[in-house]
Amino acid sequence: MGVLVDSQKEGFGSSWGGLKNLVRRKQVDCAHTKRLDNPQLAKELTIPHLVAVGVGSTIGAGVYILVGAVAREHSGPALSMCFLIAGIAAALSAFCYAELASRCPSAGSAYHYSYICVGEGVAWLVGWALILEYTIGGSAVARGISPNLALLFGGENSLPTFLARQHFPGLDVMVDPCAAVLVLIVTGFLCLGIKESALAQGIVTAVNVFAMLFVIIAGGYLGFKTGWTGYEVPTEYFPFGVDGMLAGSATVFFSYIGFDTVASTAEEVKNPKRDLPLGIALSLSICCCLYMLVSIVIVGLVPYYAMDPDTPISSAFASNGMQWAAYIITVGAVTALISTLMGSILPQPRILMAMARDGLLPSFFLDVNKHTQVPVNSTLATGIVASILAFFMDVSQLAGMVSVGTLIAFTMVAVSVLILRYVPPDEVPLPSSLQESIDSYMLRHNSDAQMINGENPAKSPGDPCLPLLGEKKVAVDCTVVEKLEALSSCTLDEENRRKIASWTIMLICVGAFILTFSASNLWFSSLIRFTLCGAGGLLLLSGLVILTCIDQDDERHNFGHAGGFICPFVPLLPISCILINVYLLINLEVATWVRVSVWLMIGVLIYTFYGRRHSSLLNAIYVPKAHVDEIYRSSGAML
Repeated sequence: MGVLVDSQKEGFGSSWGGLKNLVRRKQVDCAHTKRLDNPQLAKELTIPHLVAVGVGSTIGAGVYILVGAVAREHSGPALSMCFLIAGIAAALSAFCYAELASRCPSAGSAYHYSYICVGEGVAWLVGWALILEYTIGGSAVARGISPNLALLFGGENSLPTFLARQHFPGLDVMVDPCAAVLVLIVTGFLCLGIKESALAQGIVTAVNVFAMLFVIIAGGYLGFKTGWTGYEVPTEYFPFGVDGMLAGSATVFFSYIGFDTVASTAEEVKNPKRDLPLGIALSLSICCCLYMLVSIVIVGLVPYYAMDPDTPISSAFASNGMQWAAYIITVGAVTALISTLMGSILPQPRILMAMARDGLLPSFFLDVNKHTQVPVNSTLATGIVASILAFFMDVSQLAGMVSVGTLIAFTMVAVSVLILRYVPPDEVPLPSSLQESIDSYMLRHNSDAQMINGENPAKSPGDPCLPLLGEKKVAVDCTVVEKLEALSSCTLDEENRRKIASWTIMLICVGAFILTFSASNLWFSSLIRFTLCGAGGLLLLSGLVILTCIDQDDERHNFGHAGGFICPFVPLLPISCILINVYLLINLEVATWVRVSVWLMIGVLIYTFYGRRHSSLLNAIYVPKAHVDEIYRSSGAML
């Protein structure tokens, strides 16, 4: 076991050039890494704030429309089962997020976790994909608000002229001033402060929840009054079979996207180890319960085959003589969209700020207002870009791109949990300003090791990479010798365990891709398809067995802010999460992947010509984690 040092500077181990830059990892935030020139965000959020943010970001207007389409085409009366299965699948990712958020409570969410556990290259792609998700998602949500607002005021053309949509035939563009104004208003709220914006989102979310509770209570009353005619159908409970129900579950899974917004506010939570896991769990549980209750009621009021695919809830109440309920439902849809808009814009400035902290983006995005303690430049930039897109572009065709960023993030968070448990980073990057302290520390320990082994330090060259434990044994205290021999043996076994675990995690990811890709592509011949499915399934199953049999790394207990939430059923739960998310990624439309590929290629170019060259880890010196505290103490003594 030695003090191995690595740096990009010549003379300190091997050079971290070329592709090796992609796998360099940063340190979990701790007392040593808090930089005075990086202003911190305000710690204002508690569990109620997190629940308001999580529920508000998750429950969008889609539930007011989605129930009709899924029931008619996939599930039939088993609509509530679709939401239950999708909720369980989302909970797998939520468990992974909860552990990482409590251990690494800093801005950046999945980007931050990937940078710590996987590497800079993957972290950049995750962050770049999330930027696309939140920008397109916010713009798409904003353009959906104006039609619903118009319905509240009497019809399609009831909005004032300066807010109404206008079509320019020559340019074939439909501008939406109302959407752009709403994005700017939400951006203004977010600039006031995290506590104020969370309170505003909580108020809007409360209105939406009350509208859903009205649907549940009033719909339940009508159901008992009419005898739940929707369930008295000649078909079975699963008219489209189990396959149809699973297809419906995959469709409604995206209605649970939004709880990850809670993780993006980790740096602003007063007690992250306790509040973040509870905030994520409560948000997801409330959403799942509301979705299931609404679906049970609506399917019971109207037979699934008679549902209106565009306005299923309003039509269900109208068919039972409650036309006026449409106004309450429309209010719920409008508030749901506004709350989702706030949830879409809130995380992106924090991701931009986190990437700027790491040097991957310009320092412009790093500025934090001294009074509100909000990343004001990042927030304004996000709001301006989203408002321009909402004003000019019909982003409905790009809405599928939103799913890519989310699913990539979910997948990498699950991979990060496996890495954290089995192969957590054992080397820590230190700034090059500590070079003198590191050299002094290594020379002192090398000298101590040589004296223990009976060697003369003066005869040995001052090699900075000499091991702490020598090979020569002398007649010193037998207890010391035995401990050193045992430590050397354990270190060798530990290295083998880490290698096996690393390769296994990689093969699990490859197996998940092969299995889902071959299972989803019916144009393969039966022989090729079943062969690939078998190979992928074998890799997955073998990986699960190997990780179950080998020990998890002892350092997992000391990784990050220990003492928080621990994800259960590892490795089964993260592997299941990876499989589900990769399956959903594979089944996205080809046109979506083409658009996303263009965006990712732009990101690769920006990283190559800017991020890689300005990374805060550019001249970092990597040392074993066990020696970090002593080096920092040594640097303090030398000042």
